[in-house]
Amino acid sequence: MKYRIINKERLFQGYFAIDRYTFEHEKFEGGNSAEVVREVFERGNAAAVLPYDSKSDSVVLVEQFRIGALNSDVGPWQLETIAGVIDKDNESIEELVKREAIEEANCYLDEVIPIMEYYCSPGGATEKISLFAAEVDATDIGGVYGLDEESEDIKVHVIKREKALGMIKSGEIQTAMTIIALQWLELNLNIFK
Repeated sequence: MKYRIINKERLFQGYFAIDRYTFEHEKFEGGNSAEVVREVFERGNAAAVLPYDSKSDSVVLVEQFRIGALNSDVGPWQLETIAGVIDKDNESIEELVKREAIEEANCYLDEVIPIMEYYCSPGGATEKISLFAAEVDATDIGGVYGLDEESEDIKVHVIKREKALGMIKSGEIQTAMTIIALQWLELNLNIFK
């Protein structure tokens, strides 16, 4: 099927951006749609990793303040996978998650395992997540990390896998990338044994 972008206009540029698109597209039953106007949140793409310690059957998650979760019933401090925005042209996605693991959790990863790529909310945002898992020794992992120049204040948690899964059910874990990664781990534990 085909589409045509008639106009694209940048409405806002700050930490993030908003663009307005005017477009038309082929319809499933034939012909073309009328002109459609939509604003799109230009978030950029990100990558995330779930470190897993198979010896202790624990995962490494980070907790930080998230402005978008102000209205969350558990509050704006969210438990998440380690993640970062893809913004360096000379850095592979695998290198990005390894660097972010060091910056956010003082966690060193040797090999990362691709889980999947997915769009967070393609009806109104461009962000695509590249999601990974990695085996780690979580014995000495913990503390508070993050980069001052990125205004990061990140607390590291080592949580038993079963407890983390329970935290999805209880609503304590509410971020999609974390839920997807933990559910993937549950289905693919044999990779780490």
